[in-house]
Amino acid sequence: MLDKIVLSMASLRILSGSIEILAALLMLRLNQIDKAMIVNSSLAFVGPIILISTTTIGLAGLSDKLSPSKLIWVAAGIGCLLIGILKK
Repeated sequence: MLDKIVLSMASLRILSGSIEILAALLMLRLNQIDKAMIVNSSLAFVGPIILISTTTIGLAGLSDKLSPSKLIWVAAGIGCLLIGILKK
């Protein structure tokens, strides 16, 4: 039996991968650099949302198993990741 939290996280990653594959197929179908760049740029929006969602679900599942100080360290690490990804 699969854990519901793991199943949720995996489902989001499958959705993300499916969106990436569909975007690649769309780029091939459009066959124009400018339109492919628009599709590619829109993927930059999807990635962080999936990252934040899967991390939030995982943290919710771990919250009862980790001490408050460890949760703070995990949150700080996630914050650093997001700053590195989203900061321009």
